[in-house]
Amino acid sequence: MYTVFAGGVGASRFLQGLVQAADPAGVTVISNTGDDVDLYGVHVSPDTDIVLYALAGAVNPETGWGLAGDTFNVVDQLQRFGYDRWFNLGDRDFAMALHRTTLLRQGVPLHEITAQLARAWGLGCTVLPMSNEPVRTRIFGPDGEIPFQDYMVRLRTDVEVRDVQFAGVGEARPAPGVIEAIRDAKAVILAPSNPFVSIGPILAVPGVRAALESTRAVRVAISPIIAGQVVKGPAAKMLQSLGHEVSALGVARIYAGLVDLMVIDEQDRALVPRVEALGMRCLVTDTMMTSAERKAELARDVLAALEPRP
Repeated sequence: MYTVFAGGVGASRFLQGLVQAADPAGVTVISNTGDDVDLYGVHVSPDTDIVLYALAGAVNPETGWGLAGDTFNVVDQLQRFGYDRWFNLGDRDFAMALHRTTLLRQGVPLHEITAQLARAWGLGCTVLPMSNEPVRTRIFGPDGEIPFQDYMVRLRTDVEVRDVQFAGVGEARPAPGVIEAIRDAKAVILAPSNPFVSIGPILAVPGVRAALESTRAVRVAISPIIAGQVVKGPAAKMLQSLGHEVSALGVARIYAGLVDLMVIDEQDRALVPRVEALGMRCLVTDTMMTSAERKAELARDVLAALEPRP
């Protein structure tokens, strides 16, 4: 079984390759819910929905989020009524958020809702939220605290990030199945996601980091930084503002002690000795997931590099 810590577009693209390279029934996704937000009267789980839509082959290929061909009649009408429209939610996307919200109000736990949604989309893999309890990522900039979606969408990440915190994490518990998925996996893969706001919230849930430290699985991380640049998202800017080197080595240093195998791009081959000096093996391959074939090739490269820890 392969367990993947996932958040955002990079993770969804890697997962599209992984379910081509391995039996989807043996893949478990632990999804970041620190991005979750209540807007327009509904509960939106952006990172989870990106994973569901991508694995279902329904994601908007131009944006990497939302549904291909979706319309925006609901938010158009809400804007007419005076709602601030900085967060765009498509009509079919809105319908899924509305269904999730209805079940939450009925007392159905988030992990059961997520499993139901995965089945409705015809997925063969398991998708788990990191926690059923609310954990909310908070960005701290020069002027104080900013809710994550305000930072990401409304402000378009145009903020100097000085700190990242996770409100509610102290009261959270791993969702049912999360610890087992880490403990029993052949490999636990940290997808090419932002280490602070995509992987960080998952690791912050009490018990998750300890489970990753103690698992007998091979622990793998794929760098989201290639030649000092990020393919999508604010990871490079956040690395710099939080005092880290903007490189695959900077990411490897964040994961030191948690990872056995670091996957970096061909363009970063010169970093191999310094990555390996951190106590991890290093796989160099093409990590640019520019096509369905390349996504699958990256996943196959990662799986071929797995070796049991001594």
